[in-house]
Parts: sequence; structure tokens; C-alpha cells
Amino acid sequence: MFIIGLTGGIGSGKSAAAARFRHHGVNVVDADQAARVVVEPGRPALDAIAQHFGTGVILPEGGLNRAALRTLVFDNPEERRWLEQLTHPLIREEIISSLAASAETHSARYAILESPLLLETNQSELVQRVCVVDIPEELQLARARARDANSVDQIRKIMAAQLPRAERCAKADDILDNSGSLEFLNAQVDALHQKYVQLATQT
Repeated sequence: MFIIGLTGGIGSGKSAAAARFRHHGVNVVDADQAARVVVEPGRPALDAIAQHFGTGVILPEGGLNRAALRTLVFDNPEERRWLEQLTHPLIREEIISSLAASAETHSARYAILESPLLLETNQSELVQRVCVVDIPEELQLARARARDANSVDQIRKIMAAQLPRAERCAKADDILDNSGSLEFLNAQVDALHQKYVQLATQT
């Protein structure tokens, strides 16, 4: 199946773009969802995380305290690398499995891999084309603050862990400008959908 990688920085509007692609019947495999699956209770990764970081990153009901873990790893690059070395291969396996299932269960000619770290990891090897959702960094910061409970400092650390805006856009085959209204974004997605259907038909 023809696979499009959909990415962008925190707060850029990847989810809104993905929702519009779903509106057209396209299956969207969410790398963030895959990341949650691989650390579910009972999974080996969660046990390894608890042993490494301590019980403070485990919620009373046994799940992962993602906010506590995020604070720990973004304050310590070495710890972030440890976590990435553990989880990234597992996330990749989960994504590959979901994409394979997509080819079997969806009639759309292409699928979307939505991933905030598409270009920072080898997930980019799984796609034939890259679409970046782009907004100015100050707007990105404002939207991320409005959406999440994270502090400005925390959001800036997350942004720093991602590719710089210019580099991300330079790697894009297509760019969605999300600096305007939702209607403006949807119109761009609608046009790209038609383009992707044509490209998928030609492959």
C-alpha cells in the first residue's frame, strides 16, 4: 500500500489534518497510539521502565504516568536516549503491524502514518512520501499551551527534541499550512487527498 507520512511539531495540528484524511475514508495509523500500546500494563517495556526510573512513573492503577516520565526524560538527555532505545524498536513493530492490517481491511488506495517523530527516527523508511503540517513556532507554542497542561519551558524542551522547523519543511514532499482556520486546513487536505489517490493509483 502507498503510505504517506504525516508529521509536524508539537501543537502544529497533525491530529486535525489526520481527522480530515479519515473523513475521506483513509486509515490513519497513529504512532502516538502505538507508543501507548507498547507500554501498557503487562508489556515488558513497562516493567523495564519501572525498574529503571522507579515506581514514581507508575500510576496507582498500574499504568504509566506519562507526565512524570516526560518530565524526567526531557530534563535529562541521557535518560531520554535510554527510553528511546527501549521503545522505538517496539513502536516501529507496532506501526508495521497496524499498516499491514490497514492494507487488509481498508479499501482506500493509501494509508497515513501520523507521527511526531517521523523524520527524527527510522519511521520515515516506512513511507513513500512525507507531508508536514507547518505553523510558525510562536503559534505552535501558543496552541500547545492551550491544548496541554505543560508549562512553556516543558513545551520548549519538547520542541527542542524535534527537528527545527526549517529542516522539517526541507524534508517534506508536501506542506500543509495550518496558520489559519480549520476550514483553510481542511481545504488543503482535500486537495492533497485527490493528489494522493492519483499517486497511489500510479504505483
